[in-house]
Amino acid sequence: MPASDRVETLAVCGGVVAAASRVVPEEQPVAIVFNGGTFAVMMASPVDLVDFATGFALSEGVISSAAELGDIEVVPHEDGVEVRAWLPSDRAEALAARRRAIAGPTGCGLCGIDSLGQAVRVPTASKATARFSPAEIQMAMAALAPAQALNIETRAVHAAAFWTRSQGLVLIREDVGRHNALDKLIGALARSGRTAGEGILLLTSRVSVEMVQKAASAGFGLLVAVSAPTTLAIKTAREANLTLAAVARADGFEIFTHPDRIVVESLSDVA
Repeated sequence: MPASDRVETLAVCGGVVAAASRVVPEEQPVAIVFNGGTFAVMMASPVDLVDFATGFALSEGVISSAAELGDIEVVPHEDGVEVRAWLPSDRAEALAARRRAIAGPTGCGLCGIDSLGQAVRVPTASKATARFSPAEIQMAMAALAPAQALNIETRAVHAAAFWTRSQGLVLIREDVGRHNALDKLIGALARSGRTAGEGILLLTSRVSVEMVQKAASAGFGLLVAVSAPTTLAIKTAREANLTLAAVARADGFEIFTHPDRIVVESLSDVA
């Protein structure tokens, strides 16, 4: 399925109107179906959908490893896409006990949550021990924009990427929804057998609590984002032992939690 399409527009410049065109990202309803029943319907970019279903299942706690999902089938329909997967019986029974239907707009990370406790849950504390220098973090962020093929084409999508010291930018996933992009990355990492804690998670979006929850649950130790975090994201990152750095620019960034994973000359002013 195509990730983008070219549409006709009217360009207005200096009071002059002219025919033009622009490439825009595709956005479609994507239904995540487990054992024949729809678990969630999210608006997403219709690419990397096997990664999306895997990462979403991991983030939601439906499975604990990618190996628990059987064959995954992507089935296009006239009005959207179904991603069908099969769970082992014990997982299916647990899912039935907490079944929910999500009708999520683009970027919806907590749609369908039915209690305040679920919304502010703190993931298992990250055990990642890898440490990185500011120069490495800035090198990782510098590699991000040139690798965003869909965003270069459309200027309208988010990205989540994984960078390691030995290999550089290992994986990148893009989507119209920032939560979807992260779920796709988590799924791709799990399916490749890579360990999230050995590298850096890079985000082009703001850092909300759901992004922190997903990152910590996946085992990342260091999250670096272009935009600022929310207060609840900071609180959750602190409780989940996740190092959160944000407002990342070419000349630096700000550390909000657990600075011990970032090797700097002095931390005397860090609370």
